[in-house]
Amino acid sequence: MKRNRQEKLLDLISRYEIETQDELIEKLREHGFDVTQATVSRDIRELKIAKMTTGKGTYRYVLPRQAESVPSVKFSAALTDSIVSVGNAENLVVLKTYPGMAQAVAVGIDHMRLHQVLGCVAGDDTILVVTQDRDCAAAFSVQVQELLRNI
Repeated sequence: MKRNRQEKLLDLISRYEIETQDELIEKLREHGFDVTQATVSRDIRELKIAKMTTGKGTYRYVLPRQAESVPSVKFSAALTDSIVSVGNAENLVVLKTYPGMAQAVAVGIDHMRLHQVLGCVAGDDTILVVTQDRDCAAAFSVQVQELLRNI
């Protein structure tokens, strides 16, 4: 029971921008887990889940791997100048870059170790990013678009 709940908690955090424990409790209840705030708080502590600021000035829960990969965000931010466009369909995200830059950007994405990204395939100027599902693809696309706006 605990293991299933914690796996669902990790899945929800990887798929949605969850800002509060109340939101997390609500999502868990929607998926059949009758939890209390104390239980969720304990799970967050045990799983080493952190809170991180978003590009919108709010906070969200992030998985431990994402929290540890903050230095790689600087690396990938340096490469965002190379991204020309972003689009998504189903669980796929297509990034267009300047010629010769796709592989470097894909390596930056891989180093971020985002839970929702299953992998990247890069050509010369195009990257195909495979995510867990449609929601993850949409969320990743939004993250990239926000990075592009902040340049």
